[in-house]
Amino acid sequence: MAANESFYRVFQVETRDTEQKVVYELGNGQWNIPALRKLLEDILPKNTFFKGFEVSHDFPSIGHKSMILNARQIHVKEDPSFPPIILLAIEDVTEMMSVAEMLALHTKQFEDETEARIEKLEAYIENLKRKVDEPEISR
Repeated sequence: MAANESFYRVFQVETRDTEQKVVYELGNGQWNIPALRKLLEDILPKNTFFKGFEVSHDFPSIGHKSMILNARQIHVKEDPSFPPIILLAIEDVTEMMSVAEMLALHTKQFEDETEARIEKLEAYIENLKRKVDEPEISR
């Protein structure tokens, strides 16, 4: 496996820790995800690709990460003696997922508060209707 500087920086790994390894062997096996492994192993023999594979993991050194993975086969040179390789793109969506969760929580709270206020207003309106419909006792 070869990676770019961004990968080494984000995942806090050294080049020597990734060279001559497949992605499933990295770190403490956090990338050894059966569904991901199947997708990657099918790319070269079946000439397939994948987009939007979601991975969430707690990494020992960098904490929780949510990522979207895309992969496809590429040919480095047009010379058939150079085997095709797999280009794996990893998008860190941790912050975006955190914001989305927070937004969903606030939306739910707002909906609950709105529902409670509507119920109070409906009860108040019903009470007013009863008062209007009641005959006046003293005139």
